[in-house]
This record gives sequence, structure tokens and C-alpha cells, in this order.
Amino acid sequence: MFIGTLKVKIHTPWVHSLKEKRMVVKSMCAKVRNKFNVSIAEIEEQDIHQITVLGLTLVAGDTSHADSMMDTIINFIEGNTEGELIHVDREIIQA
Repeated sequence: MFIGTLKVKIHTPWVHSLKEKRMVVKSMCAKVRNKFNVSIAEIEEQDIHQITVLGLTLVAGDTSHADSMMDTIINFIEGNTEGELIHVDREIIQA
């Protein structure tokens, strides 16, 4: 069993309040969770309006499947947000 983790940092320049940010984060988390059945949450920079940091974890049978899922999730996030992905950390560990 392999565990994949992603940390995605997104810049959303049009967000000017925590309420707007919360709407963006909740929407993105729900879309990713429903489509890929992964765990996802906002993990850092929660008080900064224009920066969103999402953490994701997934479980796969082998490293190639985990890597492929992470690529697909990153592409999905890029395609479903008006924000710019400014940093992505990814890691796969064997459990």
C-alpha cells in the first residue's frame, strides 16, 4: 500500500475577504473529494485572503497509480479554479 500526499498552494487575487475565500475553498474541496475520493482540507495560510493551501492524501496499490492520480488531481484543480497554482509539493510513501 502506498500513501500519496499533495500540498497545493493557490493564489487567488480577486478574493478580498475570508468569506469569499471560504466559498472558494469549500467548493474546490467538495469537487475534488467527490470526483477522486481523497481526503482534502485547507491546511495553512487560513487568515490570508489571497493564498489558499490545500492538503490532500490518497491511498493506492502501487507508486505508478498514486503518481498518476496526483497528476490527474493537479490538472483538475488547475482546470477548475481561476487561481494560479504557485507551488505543489508531492510525496509517495510506502505503508
